[in-house]
Amino acid sequence: MYGRFLEQAADTALAPFAEGLAGRSLRVWNETPHGELPRWRRVIEGLPRLSQGSAVLDRDRVGVEGDVSTELEQAIRQGLMELHPWRKGPFQIHGVQVDAEWRSDLKWSRLAAHIAPLRDRLVLDVGCGNGYYAWRMRGAGARLVVGIDPTQLFIQQFEAIRHFLGNAHPVHLLPLGIEDLPGGMAVFDTVFSMGVFYHRRSPMDHLLELRGLLRSGGQLVLETLVIAGGEGEVLVPAGRYAKMRNVWFIPTPATLVAWLVREGFRAPRVVEVTPTTPQEQRATDWMRFESLADYLDPGDPGRTVEGHPAPARALILAEAP
Repeated sequence: MYGRFLEQAADTALAPFAEGLAGRSLRVWNETPHGELPRWRRVIEGLPRLSQGSAVLDRDRVGVEGDVSTELEQAIRQGLMELHPWRKGPFQIHGVQVDAEWRSDLKWSRLAAHIAPLRDRLVLDVGCGNGYYAWRMRGAGARLVVGIDPTQLFIQQFEAIRHFLGNAHPVHLLPLGIEDLPGGMAVFDTVFSMGVFYHRRSPMDHLLELRGLLRSGGQLVLETLVIAGGEGEVLVPAGRYAKMRNVWFIPTPATLVAWLVREGFRAPRVVEVTPTTPQEQRATDWMRFESLADYLDPGDPGRTVEGHPAPARALILAEAP
């Protein structure tokens, strides 16, 4: 199952850890499989097998270009829709537009202008979801991209996209959380943590975990919810935030920079703060549940339904010592 991962990691700094990561990933599937996993696997196995088309990894829609018959296009659409809900995208597979909840291409366009070039870099994407950004990282020239996310549906969505893109690309998603990674794995040139920080009960521990995965001089790309204010200020929601139960800490940008300094990162800097809009996060046919518009106060879109400041996200860069 992870043979290609082991092959492609063999001549990288990840090699000493690759077998252990593959073994841990296999244990997840064998010991704690999701109840829907057999159905998801049948869906992927039933997707049309097409040899024509060209992979697209460096544009807003990740996927495969190429004309197919109306019947095949319908089969692709039906199969991919069986893996609903799609949170990150968009993807385009032979004319089928997977219009996910998040226009992840907008975030990628913002951060790509600021991060260190990814060409030939060993990259880790923590909490990678279904792998949209991992494919974009490879499209930007990364040598090997490893994504980790414990949500098994997201891994199956990734496998569905890889079904069409093929197995040759050095992009892999493992069903692991950051706490499942072995100690001493300070090998990555770039580590991304996007949309993860505010879900961690201990933000300082998360920063230490991220630092421990980077080689000396490697770059951290941290993207998270923030509030307006000065250094030392942080929102700790007493209940939910934007209807989410698992939001623990939302700092100001200045507070987050101070935390990064305290945990030993070099030159942390905020390069962007962007309010989340319904153009970037919204319900679609591919994600038919509630989305951003349902999380905001209808009388004051600058507030969540709980009265907290509406979502805004900061992009912070820093280097490992």
